[in-house]
Amino acid sequence: MSKIYRVFKRLFKNRLRAIVLIIVLVVGGVFSFKKINGNNQQSQVQTQKAERGTIVSTISASGQVLTGNIINIVSGAKGLVKNVYVKDGEKVVSGQKIIEFTLDPDATQKSFSAYASYLSAKNSLDSAYSSLYTLDSAMWAANRTFINDAVSRGLPTWDPTYIQENDNWLAAESKYISQKNVISQSKVALNSAWMSYQQVSPILAAPMSDMITNITYSPGMTFDGSSSSKRIAVIKAEGTPLASFNISEIDVSSVKPGQKATIELDSIADKTFSGKVLNVDRIGSVTSNVTNYPVTIQFDTDSQQILPNMSASANIIVDVKDNVLLVPSNAIQVQGTQSVVTVLRGKQEETVFVETGLFSDSQTEIVSGLSEGDEVVIPSFTSGSQSSGKSVFGGGGFGGGSTRMFIGR
Repeated sequence: MSKIYRVFKRLFKNRLRAIVLIIVLVVGGVFSFKKINGNNQQSQVQTQKAERGTIVSTISASGQVLTGNIINIVSGAKGLVKNVYVKDGEKVVSGQKIIEFTLDPDATQKSFSAYASYLSAKNSLDSAYSSLYTLDSAMWAANRTFINDAVSRGLPTWDPTYIQENDNWLAAESKYISQKNVISQSKVALNSAWMSYQQVSPILAAPMSDMITNITYSPGMTFDGSSSSKRIAVIKAEGTPLASFNISEIDVSSVKPGQKATIELDSIADKTFSGKVLNVDRIGSVTSNVTNYPVTIQFDTDSQQILPNMSASANIIVDVKDNVLLVPSNAIQVQGTQSVVTVLRGKQEETVFVETGLFSDSQTEIVSGLSEGDEVVIPSFTSGSQSSGKSVFGGGGFGGGSTRMFIGR
């Protein structure tokens, strides 16, 4: 029995040593891991100094280039394109021949009828001028009679001769003035008849002087002016392009005519245009329960690359401040109703309450709470730890209601 007892005693001592050794290794490993992880976290803390600079506060909006500064050249003719007399991008003068058609029979009859109406209107105007000249002569004859007869003889105003000759002069003057109105009406009728004829004429002329572009027809092509597409080309008038953008009800009160803006077009990569706000529609419209307010922005310069209906985005500059204290926007958190940042003082992190001012996409103005040169901690986000702090520029960090995750805090 004593031999068996000694064997069991030896086995028990060996097992106890093994358990103690395992516990020591586990505890040592845990402490080592924490120390290494702590060093890694500390090494990942990023800071940036609060520095003075210029901040530009903008409002972003999306929209498209408007169809502006162009006059459509249209025709109601029908037939084949016989000749095109101008080239795309060429300067034209008012009345210059642009295109000629070979009209079909129906269009030819309409053209003749319109030209006959034009000639009739022209004759009416000539006749109105002839009548005006006759009435003008009669008016001055009546005036001379009145002056030479009634007035020169010193007739009293109640004398029948005085009254008759004065009335004759006034009546002749009234007819002359009335005829001048008839001439004005005849001129309008003549212009209307001429424009009607031009719409069905075999020759289409430029309606104004400037550069002609977007010529869409060539000799031999069929043209049907009775269809919905009557445009032959466009004349581009002098002026810079316009674009319309929609802004939200939150931003509309901050946008005013005259504010500067930068504009980017989706179709023109790596190029930014400048412009200014022309007007703001403060009535707006509601689509799918979303209220938008249109803002018109005029480009500062023109470019052949800018075409109507192109998609565009704009940043409207609502305020600019120089020599202000700036920190990265993602360094600012919210605790309750107050904004805070974490400042690194030596090796210790300290939470500081701050008052903010303007903010841009990446920077925020600090009105009070920090000094120039303070080392502000920039949170790094990971799934390793959590903070209940929220960004002042989002409901909870980078997205609505999300939790900010970072190392080294």
